[in-house]
Amino acid sequence: MHVKRFQDAQPYEAPNHFGVVGLRLQGFEPQGPKNQWVGLSQFLPGGGAGPDSTPFEKVYVVLDGEMTVIVDGTETVLRKYDSCTIPPGEIRKIENRTNLTCTLLVVIPYPPE
Repeated sequence: MHVKRFQDAQPYEAPNHFGVVGLRLQGFEPQGPKNQWVGLSQFLPGGGAGPDSTPFEKVYVVLDGEMTVIVDGTETVLRKYDSCTIPPGEIRKIENRTNLTCTLLVVIPYPPE
């Protein structure tokens, strides 16, 4: 078992993101997970990401607040404990349109080497 305390999580910068602080909870460590990494993103009001896509799928889980996910012009609001999977190559934009911070758990496979 590999335990990592929240106090030891390191910040990371995600490309094409704004108004957010990301913390790496698990991953990119010798004893950590081998297939994916897990991040915790804290989006300020007005914060978001995209539009863009990745060559691998990702999973979003809203732990607190709300996040609007926009794909092909369709807007979906995710609230506490809602989740979604973004398939590889799907262009998405996410926006925190509220006045509260949105806390998002993100699970992403490691990028190809």
